[in-house]
Amino acid sequence: MPLTPANNNAAPLLRVDKLHIRFQQTGMAATEPVQGVSFEIATGEMLAIVGESGSGKSLTAQAIMRLLPSHAHYEGQILFQGENLLQAPESRLQALRGDRIAMIFQEPMTSLNPLHTIEKQISEMLLTHQTLSKDVAKTRTLELLHEVGIPEPEKRLNSYPHQLSGGQRQRVMIAMALANNPALLIADEPTTALDVTLQEQILQLIQQLRHKFGLAVLLISHDLSLVRRFADRVAVMQHGLIVETNHTEPLFEQPQHAYTQMLLAAEPDGQPQPVPEQASTLLDVNQLKVWFPIKQGFWQRTVGYIKGVDGISLQLKAGETLGVVGESGSGKSTLAFAISRLNQITDGTLIFQNQEITGLTQRQLRPLRKDLQIVFQDPYGSLSPRLSIQQIISEGLELLGLDKDIQEQRVIQALTAVELDPAARHRYPHEFSGGQRQRIAIARALVLEPKLLILDEPTSALDRTVQKQIVLLLRRLQQEYGFACLFISHDLKVIRAVSHRVLVMRHGVMVETNHTHALFSAPQQAYTKQLLAAAFASTPVL
Repeated sequence: MPLTPANNNAAPLLRVDKLHIRFQQTGMAATEPVQGVSFEIATGEMLAIVGESGSGKSLTAQAIMRLLPSHAHYEGQILFQGENLLQAPESRLQALRGDRIAMIFQEPMTSLNPLHTIEKQISEMLLTHQTLSKDVAKTRTLELLHEVGIPEPEKRLNSYPHQLSGGQRQRVMIAMALANNPALLIADEPTTALDVTLQEQILQLIQQLRHKFGLAVLLISHDLSLVRRFADRVAVMQHGLIVETNHTEPLFEQPQHAYTQMLLAAEPDGQPQPVPEQASTLLDVNQLKVWFPIKQGFWQRTVGYIKGVDGISLQLKAGETLGVVGESGSGKSTLAFAISRLNQITDGTLIFQNQEITGLTQRQLRPLRKDLQIVFQDPYGSLSPRLSIQQIISEGLELLGLDKDIQEQRVIQALTAVELDPAARHRYPHEFSGGQRQRIAIARALVLEPKLLILDEPTSALDRTVQKQIVLLLRRLQQEYGFACLFISHDLKVIRAVSHRVLVMRHGVMVETNHTHALFSAPQQAYTKQLLAAAFASTPVL
């Protein structure tokens, strides 16, 4: 169950008082996305801030560490142990960041250095703030990787971020944040990329640190079930304002504000329309293997393999959605990349639209790309920061040779379909929230009207209300256009609402597959039962 701070009369560790954040750039109208936010966090307490994408949650968190761009202007106070951080010099802020105040960011791929190994990045956090030898730092790095659930951490020390799954990258970020035993941990969607069992492990770990060190936590999350189970208090944000604050159970049991009531009622539900019996097989995968060689020594000889996908077979009909679930590192994304021919296939066959594509070159695959689209897990990493939204979405249309006016019209239609204002098409990715960027990525794929749409954790960065919108949108578009969908997610509630069939993966192999209702109501394998138990747990954690 949530913890209660030991001394409610003590001065708060962090107090944010009437915080305003205003962005002002030359030649552009000023915006004020955070408007008079106030809250407190005591030592050992977890305060959760919830709200829809774009409500100002992440901006508020980043303001505490003064991480916003130079054209951000602040009003109010941010008091950490009595010190106003809005007036602190940069040298003081650098001493606090990563030491007394640590932060877990929402998108680990953009936060980790792609040129440095995992060991170097975690050790750097230790060596910057502590006087340690390199051997001691390495030992502590291994301890941290083990604590956050990285399997065989000794083998991951020399890995680079791109060699890890999305969930593993998030765990590395958490290890870095916890390295120096901070007093305040700011966790901005810390479990976004993680499967349900690992979400539980990570938040249990944070709970243990709260018990042991009196760690205070500011948790930003759209996962209301996790918030209810772990947070002491909850603040609800809408349009830059905190509209309601209360202890967790009273807020969930008797929400006072209409917006809070709407958030709590938002839950992906329903089911897709049945697949027509006469639907043809669009995709046939037979004994697919993707093995990554492990090389060692001066001559880089292959000494073993990481079996990302090990003998997976599946079929997908036109208009059907297959949900793929499993823990982080189980091979879900590797399977998606193999089917879309974005990584090297070791063995097996892929037949797409009655054509074997296993051995086709990238040039030969090019005509098929229009019909085979993928939405990646990390929207910020997959959207070019140099291109406007109009240019990003119309890139595929331009390759088809369509007229500029037609391209613009199709872009407007795609943005409207994913609930974004078409007027925003001339802006750039960094000007959008994480959830909005994911919708842009979905629009980029949908604009080409594909036959097969592969979605790799498409709703992981979205709040519940937008998840529900996306689920409804995908179901409607699937009915209108008849595309098949391979839907990869760790969110079993979303999977249940969007999928006709479900495939469960673990360690690169298929554990179980069945029609959605049958698998959720009567799972056959122990691992599937474990996933479902973690996903639908409703009782507080003791």
